[in-house]
Amino acid sequence: MNVQIARIVVHLVERCAELGTPVTPPHRQVVAAAVLKTTDQDVAWELEALYATGADLGQMLTGRALLALGCAGEDIQGYGKAALAGAGVPLEWGAALLHPRLGKAVRDCLPGASSIMPSVTKRGPAGACIDIPMHSVTDMWSFDHFDTVSLCIPDSPAPDELLVAVALAERGRPLARVRPG
Repeated sequence: MNVQIARIVVHLVERCAELGTPVTPPHRQVVAAAVLKTTDQDVAWELEALYATGADLGQMLTGRALLALGCAGEDIQGYGKAALAGAGVPLEWGAALLHPRLGKAVRDCLPGASSIMPSVTKRGPAGACIDIPMHSVTDMWSFDHFDTVSLCIPDSPAPDELLVAVALAERGRPLARVRPG
């Protein structure tokens, strides 16, 4: 399968208050996403090429996300990944891009990151919102890091496009206080 990067979108969310309570320093999340235009509609082909593309995207998108946050990889505490397939793109293509190599490429950019990355793959029209699940880069059971960041791109994905996203956060949820019971 051939894919071309049609565009890259970087979305930064900075929460300075949570329900009227100041958050200091601000809670920051970033999503770096690539919109891929597919050029091969044969769904019976081997997925190996997408695995390699996923690794390349993981490294590139993590670099863009870190640049937007203005921090080093070791400063990241939370992460997640997502794929949003256009109406004419198989969901398996999104899964092949996210698994098995994209997560490893992201972890390689974040010293100390060891937990699996939570993920979501879904199909939707242009403008569909994708909610990217996030958790700790070192402890997937850290309740303070269970979070979500949303991304909507008004003109993507087109029916022949696939959006792939990496989300990073400098810390857990603002004002987190849920504890294991």
